[in-house]
Amino acid sequence: MAAFQSPINRPILSRGPVSLGGFLFFVGLSIILMWLDQRQGYLGGVRRALSIAGYGVEVTVSSPFYAWGWLSNYFATRGHLLEENAELRAHERETDLRLQRFEALEQENLRLRALRKSTEHVAEKFVVGEIMRVDLDPYRHRVRINKGSNDGIFQGQAILDAAGVVGQITRVGVYSSEAILITDAEHAIPVQVNRNGLRTIAVGTGNINQLSLPYLAVNSDIREGDLLVTSGLGGVFPAGYPVGTVRKIDRSVAQTLVSIIATPAAALDRDREVLLVWFPQLPPEPAAPPPSAASAP
Repeated sequence: MAAFQSPINRPILSRGPVSLGGFLFFVGLSIILMWLDQRQGYLGGVRRALSIAGYGVEVTVSSPFYAWGWLSNYFATRGHLLEENAELRAHERETDLRLQRFEALEQENLRLRALRKSTEHVAEKFVVGEIMRVDLDPYRHRVRINKGSNDGIFQGQAILDAAGVVGQITRVGVYSSEAILITDAEHAIPVQVNRNGLRTIAVGTGNINQLSLPYLAVNSDIREGDLLVTSGLGGVFPAGYPVGTVRKIDRSVAQTLVSIIATPAAALDRDREVLLVWFPQLPPEPAAPPPSAASAP
């Protein structure tokens, strides 16, 4: 019985004469192929065919790995872009909100500068008040202002804006006050025509855009476009502050008084901030001297 020989103990290369001949054969074949490839270039096509076949095998083997990597990168990139887009949208909304607030602050700053400039040569002191509430009655032009007796506000105090007279305080609370506008039907203000000094009374009509001058004769020297300013009479407003502009004059022959409509100078329906103003007190007029003995009868 033949003995079993393990493959581990079998020699890799046989040392017989047949193995030596095979080795020499393959060596010679390799030399011939290298010479043909180097000198004649016969093996270029074979090498290209093997390269193409190897590339196909390489692509086939590596395709699942490339596909998995591409899908992972695609979903990760898409999720990152969605998150970044959401952050940019939130930042854009916040920026738009801040920009709107900056524009509002800019307009408020311009209004406050105009208010200060309009009173710098007239008033000795002023406080900026904000309109909190407007009377809903269309014929009662009253507003609530966020200044009261704690701020030194007093009844009858003048209220102005950057363009003209707004009204005056009627009731004073601790933290807020009520004011009547010059267009209220219960309000009247002494005025004069800036062109010639003609004095009269401007009365509210209940229309926020109209004042009435009902006490001038038909032959009074007044024209459309004349500027009406405060006359200083009454002790509430100083002389020379704009009240309105004459818009319409109706001189009917059958009437003894002319019908005049004026437009207020102040932006009564658009004001958000007003000025509560302290004007300098005029010195009292000197008393008339008593008659001397020489002039007595």
